[in-house]
Amino acid sequence: MLGAGGAVGHAYHAGVLAALAEVGWDARSAEVIVGTSAGSIVAAYLRAGLSAADLAASSRGEPLSAAGARLLARSGRRAELETPGIKHADLGGGPAAASLLLRPWGVRLGTLAAALLPAGKVSTEAIAVQVRAVYGDSWPEASTWVCAVRLNDGRLVAFGRPDSPPASMAEAVAASCAIPSYFEPVEIGGHRYVDGGSHSVTNADLLADLGLDLVIVSCPMGGTRDAIAMGWDLPLRGAVRARLGQEVASVRRGGSGVLTLSPTRAVRAAMGHNPMDASRGPAVTEAARRATAERLAEGDVRDRLAALA
Repeated sequence: MLGAGGAVGHAYHAGVLAALAEVGWDARSAEVIVGTSAGSIVAAYLRAGLSAADLAASSRGEPLSAAGARLLARSGRRAELETPGIKHADLGGGPAAASLLLRPWGVRLGTLAAALLPAGKVSTEAIAVQVRAVYGDSWPEASTWVCAVRLNDGRLVAFGRPDSPPASMAEAVAASCAIPSYFEPVEIGGHRYVDGGSHSVTNADLLADLGLDLVIVSCPMGGTRDAIAMGWDLPLRGAVRARLGQEVASVRRGGSGVLTLSPTRAVRAAMGHNPMDASRGPAVTEAARRATAERLAEGDVRDRLAALA
């Protein structure tokens, strides 16, 4: 489960996955991978065969394996996440907001906010073109779910799930990354979609009824208790932590174990305050790798991971 978090979140995922690989668990072997926003890009590269070690090397600007270098060269992607910077956009309303306001009892605040914001003007093609170069119009054979929000009714759609509308991997990832009011909504099958983080930055409860042995959640926008108290974004990270707690409880009620990995105080310091600051990638990836390695060294976590081998 790979959550939202911008360029900094991408770097966080790289460090988390590298630490998991170091103890013997390869994220590419996961039965299901769910990606939201930045997490959807990481999910796409994992399913294309890019190793966690290469993801981390790419984030740190270090040499990749021959296979990893070939894959990234094919996509045209550089070491850092190539996502345009976020600019200010005026708030406003629109038809999507009007339809959701008629039934506020069924709408999350984040989804309503996405509908209230005006449509962005920046194309997501810069994101889609990289994924399209790897996948064409296809979808990974292994279960891969990419989360986006359908604007007209506020519904969370997990592209790739059996009950979801058809889409290419490039379309789904672009939709999942379409930050409201900055990026243009992505049209798929006659409907407009925006960033899946508008619904939840993790959407972990999608896995509640699958009976998986262990659900691993990488949540860049959350934080440990001491981490969320250290910055101006405390309300946001506190809300994410609370929401993730509800999702984790739902997954556990479904019979699955859960391992949540969120930024520690040291990782938060490396992240800074701009989630789109790709220059922080190397420091974030290394801090996340170290913090995750410490977490994985705990006896109960080590035993749960060993059971997956």
